[in-house]
Amino acid sequence: MAIPRYLIAACVGATALVCASAAANAQTFGFAAMQPGTINHTTSSAISKVLKEKGGINALVQATAGESVMIAIVGRGEADFAMANAPELGIALANNGQPDIRIIGPIYTLKTGFWVRKDSNMRTVADLRGKRVTMGYSAMRALEPMSRAILATGGLTESDIKPVLVPNVVRSADDFVGGAADMFMFAFGAPKVREVDVTVGGTRFLEVPESPGIAAARKISPYGYLTNVEPGPIFVGVEKPMQVYTIDNILFTHAKVPDDVVYKVIETMEANKAEMIAVAPNLREFSAAGLNRRYDFPFHPGALKYFKDKNVEAKAFP
Repeated sequence: MAIPRYLIAACVGATALVCASAAANAQTFGFAAMQPGTINHTTSSAISKVLKEKGGINALVQATAGESVMIAIVGRGEADFAMANAPELGIALANNGQPDIRIIGPIYTLKTGFWVRKDSNMRTVADLRGKRVTMGYSAMRALEPMSRAILATGGLTESDIKPVLVPNVVRSADDFVGGAADMFMFAFGAPKVREVDVTVGGTRFLEVPESPGIAAARKISPYGYLTNVEPGPIFVGVEKPMQVYTIDNILFTHAKVPDDVVYKVIETMEANKAEMIAVAPNLREFSAAGLNRRYDFPFHPGALKYFKDKNVEAKAFP
């Protein structure tokens, strides 16, 4: 008995869809990250693991020197995903500098600032006057203005400290341990922070003074805000409840990454949050609803479709 042509066409179409799906699943998506020991690398590993094991998206973590490098790599399409802080993306996207970058949204907050030795007499940012402070951050360009912004919370400028030039936060920590700097800059939750704390016999996190505080910082970098922290396992060196300098860390991709892949990335992360937290506890802050924030950055169409389908409204910047 002859098979009707419409059935043949349907079978061919179905086979094509299966093949296309298999090809997508077989494709490897590069996930650019910072160096091992950073919260960025830990979080990127957690997300990639879930995407591969739960979403069928073969994501491979690729370590790089810093966020400026990651943005450039994704911008050229040499990697498909990465995370960078809002100020870093703001610098990169200014004046159409990275026309193919598309954001998916904020994944978690980076509570960051300066640590000193616990046996020092320094307790607030203002106490860094005349001290050796890591600056520059050639591989993480946004950290230079961010460092100046945090210094400004204590009424300090670069002329009030002794700059120690470093390419990234890992070198900042290493120079501090080696005695070349009186402080180091990092984000809470990174394994490197705990490592440094143990190595030097204890650290103290410098509090942001109420005056001049965040108002002075925002004149230098508009993306920062203050959040509350208390002493705890993640907040190494925090001796009492205090406010710390905070920025959003944003997941981004390339314009040519298919819409359905980006959509599935969000779905998979939302459905498997517990598995991600098991690897990176800071991802407790993640929610698909929190991705849609009113940044002046271009969103990927796949993310916008998810927001529309799930009625996720845009939230104002803090």
